[in-house]
Amino acid sequence: MIVRCSPALLRGTVHAIPSKSDAHRKLICAAISENGGFLPIRPPHCDDILATMRCLSALGAEITQTENGVQICPIKRQAHADLDCGESGSTLRFLLPVAMAVCSDISVTGAGRLPERPIGTLTDAMSAHGVQFEKTALPLSANGNLTGGVYEIAGNISSQFLSGLLMALPLCEQDSEIRLTTPLQSSAYVDMTLSTLRAYGAEITESTENGLLRYHIRGRQKLYCPENAAVDGDWSNAAFWLAAGAILPDTEITVSGLSMDSVQGDKAIFSILRDAGANIAEQNGNVTVSCGTLCPFDAEMEAIPDLLPILAVRAAYAEGVSHFLKAERLRLKESDRLKATADMLRALGIRCEEHPDGLTVYGGTIRGGTVNGMNDHRMVMAAAVAALGADSAVTVTDAEAVNKSYPGFFADYRTLGGIAEK
Repeated sequence: MIVRCSPALLRGTVHAIPSKSDAHRKLICAAISENGGFLPIRPPHCDDILATMRCLSALGAEITQTENGVQICPIKRQAHADLDCGESGSTLRFLLPVAMAVCSDISVTGAGRLPERPIGTLTDAMSAHGVQFEKTALPLSANGNLTGGVYEIAGNISSQFLSGLLMALPLCEQDSEIRLTTPLQSSAYVDMTLSTLRAYGAEITESTENGLLRYHIRGRQKLYCPENAAVDGDWSNAAFWLAAGAILPDTEITVSGLSMDSVQGDKAIFSILRDAGANIAEQNGNVTVSCGTLCPFDAEMEAIPDLLPILAVRAAYAEGVSHFLKAERLRLKESDRLKATADMLRALGIRCEEHPDGLTVYGGTIRGGTVNGMNDHRMVMAAAVAALGADSAVTVTDAEAVNKSYPGFFADYRTLGGIAEK
């Protein structure tokens, strides 16, 4: 799908969609719990959440959609399960170890760029603990049963590997210890996993040795879904509206349903925009932003990689030079997001230098043009925001990619005053 976004002024209020990161974790924990439970995740569901629900159903969970959310009945163990992860890296990396803790034989497929995204660190760790893989890239088959014991895993490859193991190992017969061999990146996402597991009753303790984290997990644990479980509003997708409110005079956008107490790392968008000159404030879960001063800024992306495309758009509107550092892992996302972001800005007339692990963005005047959405939801949404103050319309290809995380993005864009024509 091709969408033509014309310059426009956004004003108004939009409600934050449920956090995809939080929903993945709580769906999985509810499915591996003893009692199951209800989660207030209303349709329409994004493609990644549909992938996790589809895979949990294949593993033997019963998931029923209601008007107000989903009811999850726990997994009834199956002899074999076919897992279609779609394009969801979270689904694959979380559920690969969980599946082998509750099922002895699985086949796993994926679409888009997912088969190219690395999982060798995870499959190597699982291969040393009772699981046999036919190969270590999608499509793959695995059999055996995940066992506890000592796991050694790098902390700077993907926090999703660690999160998947943390969710799976409490189900194993043996006690386990995960030893990180390198410092942990994207620690906020691991904090989210631990917070969810502990809310469901899991006992996991942490220690350090030689400055590296270790996680101690008791085996044969039983998880229980808490009553009145909630799902956080999504700071990652709210970031697009907050940045949109911080690029043009006379724009004011409020995003409701956000928690300043959230453990989501992308909550950092609040302080980054504030420090870059935006007027931004929170009251009772409502975050309101207006342009303020368009200052350049520097940001380290190691813990918040998903924010780079939209922050680069905000930097393009700044009066000066902005730098994005420690962003090499962005090359392994739905697209090579470092290259894709640089290409997007250049297509719109902005000078941008691409480095092996970052970007330098020179603020300037955004012109119209055509942006390749790269089948990447965050690139499409960033391009739509970039169009708001452009000299002329911006045409965005692959616009259907927003379904991966935010199916209602363009509807909300129009509600706020945006112009997006198919």
